[in-house]
Amino acid sequence: MPLELLTVPCLEDNYAFLLHNSDSGETLLVDAPEAAPIQAALDAQGWVLTDILLTHHHWDHVDGLPALRGNARVIGAAADADRLPPLDLAVSEGDDLTICGAKAQVFDVSGHTINHIAVYVEAAGVVFTADSLMALGCGRLFEGTPAQMWKSMQKLRILPDETRVCSGHEYTETNARFALTIEPQNADLISRIDEITKTRAAGLPTVPSELGLEKRTNPFLRADVPALQSAMSMVNQDPADVFAAVRKKRDTFQ
Repeated sequence: MPLELLTVPCLEDNYAFLLHNSDSGETLLVDAPEAAPIQAALDAQGWVLTDILLTHHHWDHVDGLPALRGNARVIGAAADADRLPPLDLAVSEGDDLTICGAKAQVFDVSGHTINHIAVYVEAAGVVFTADSLMALGCGRLFEGTPAQMWKSMQKLRILPDETRVCSGHEYTETNARFALTIEPQNADLISRIDEITKTRAAGLPTVPSELGLEKRTNPFLRADVPALQSAMSMVNQDPADVFAAVRKKRDTFQ
C-alpha cells in the first residue's frame, strides 16, 4: 500500500503530520497546531484532507482545526470528547480504525494528559505519539501520574523496532542533553547526539525517530533496564519509581 508521510513544522516547535494514500487519494492530518503551514503543505502536494486525528486537547494541537476541517472526518478519544472540538468519530483503545485505507491501532497513552491517544498504522510503519513518547523524551505530566505514563511507554515499546515515532515537538536537542546526564557512557546515545546536531544544523526535523533507537537511548523507555537503573542508583527497584525519578530530574533540567 503506497502510503507517504510528511512532517509539517508549525508554531515555534510543534509538528503536524500528513499521511497520504496515493492510490485512493485519502489524506490524514495528525494534530492541527496552526492552519497556514499545513494548508501550504497540502497545496504543494495537491492533497485534500479526508481525516484529521486529534491526539489530545491542548491548544497547540487543535487550534488550527476550524480552518482545515472542511469535509474531513475528525477523529479523537471518546473519553476526552468533552474537551476536544466536535468529533465525527470517537475512538477508544482496542477499537478497529481504518485511515487512508489502512488498519490502525488506537492506544490510550495517558500521562501528559488523561485520555491522550496514540495511533499505530502498521502498513505505513508509523506510530503517531504526539506528546506521549517523544524523541529522546516523553511529555511533561500535566495530568497523569508517573505510573500511568510508564504504562503508556510500555505499550508503545512493544511495537516493531523499525516503527517511525511521529512525536509532536522539536525538543530533541534538549532531551539529548538531559539523557546524557543520566547515561553518559551510552555509546548509542553519544552517536545519536552527533547525528541530531548535524540534523538541526541543517535546519531539518529530528522526527520521526526510529523506535529501536529510542529503546536504546531514551531514558523514559529504559526504566526497567539494568544499565539505566544502575545509573540512577535504583537497581532492582520498581520501574515505575525509576521512571518517576527520571521524570522529576527532567522537570528541573535546564
